[in-house]
Amino acid sequence: MIKHLLYFILFNLLISTFAIAKFDIKAPTVILQDYQSGEILFEKDADREIYPASMTKIMTSIIAFELIKKGDLSLDDKFMISENAWRLSQAGFSSMFIMVNDEVSVENLLKGIIVASGNDACVALAEGIAGSEEEFAVLMTSKAKEIGMNNTNFSNSSGINDPDNYSTVRDILLMSNYLIKNYPSYYEYFKEKEFTWDRTGGDPITQGNRNPLLYKNIGADGIKTGYLAVEKYSLASSIYRKNRRLIAVASGFKTKKERSRESAKLLAWGRTHFDLIEIVKKDSELTELDVWLGNKDKVKVYVNKNVYKTIPKARKRYLKAVVEYQGPVKAPIKKNDVLGILKIFYKDEIINEYEVLAFEDIKKLNIINRLIKSINYLIWGDV
Repeated sequence: MIKHLLYFILFNLLISTFAIAKFDIKAPTVILQDYQSGEILFEKDADREIYPASMTKIMTSIIAFELIKKGDLSLDDKFMISENAWRLSQAGFSSMFIMVNDEVSVENLLKGIIVASGNDACVALAEGIAGSEEEFAVLMTSKAKEIGMNNTNFSNSSGINDPDNYSTVRDILLMSNYLIKNYPSYYEYFKEKEFTWDRTGGDPITQGNRNPLLYKNIGADGIKTGYLAVEKYSLASSIYRKNRRLIAVASGFKTKKERSRESAKLLAWGRTHFDLIEIVKKDSELTELDVWLGNKDKVKVYVNKNVYKTIPKARKRYLKAVVEYQGPVKAPIKKNDVLGILKIFYKDEIINEYEVLAFEDIKKLNIINRLIKSINYLIWGDV
């Protein structure tokens, strides 16, 4: 087995022997993730059951985005507003203020959901897509199970009080991650600070985004607030700065101010106490390996996924990336053949392994050239 050392990252810091200072935020259930590496940087009772309130609307949006992506729904499609949906705009809930029998575009309904947090818009979208909110909730729960939200059940599209509408901050994180990864262009809606709807038969209505972090200079670009009397204040949030994204979900804040302050503190803590290290980019050339009896002496190799690692600043000593393979690799070689393993070490312990794949085809030499190559090897030890 040949070990091919790609690079060695050594950190020598005076603070390297100190542990990260004790940290907490004022919420009973919390989770923080470094998006690129997928590493969980902080969690507190993250599997505790919660009522997700308006964070439910993330899944409502995902269902619509998926249908749009498949071509089964268009942003320009219009849905007729039922009396059932209209009632929510008259009941004191957060609303888009739709009107009975009006026809509203899918795009306006989505902005009404995402920016204005309109419960009436949720019902209108749900009825337009599935025929009823109950059937739409079945789609939501099915999608939740598909993406690994195993402790979640959705009973409505808005998150209005219902004991059967429950989740965890860990599941909300999975859902937020899925949203950002799979629908990056539609995710842009979540950072819009206001939405003006030029409604039929009434004056235009402008409402601001309820996410308080959008108004702070911290790089926030989403995601969704929530409030229920029983659950208090919650927030799924994300910041994107210097090509790095952090996602946080927390629930149970006592006040709006506490939600804003503590969520910003959590995200700042993640940025300042951890470094994101890029090991290799997906589908880019990683290195070259020796080839035996091929029309080339080297074969380019790659890994078919992005590899990032998050390292605590106050604890990091070193990272090491090594490609191990049986070599030289005998030709012929076909593109995407598995040729070795990329091993990632931290403190001399393996933390991850990834398959290393051939980036190109390598043909076998003809019999005469193979014979010459073999003789040279026997005489000179030259591969």
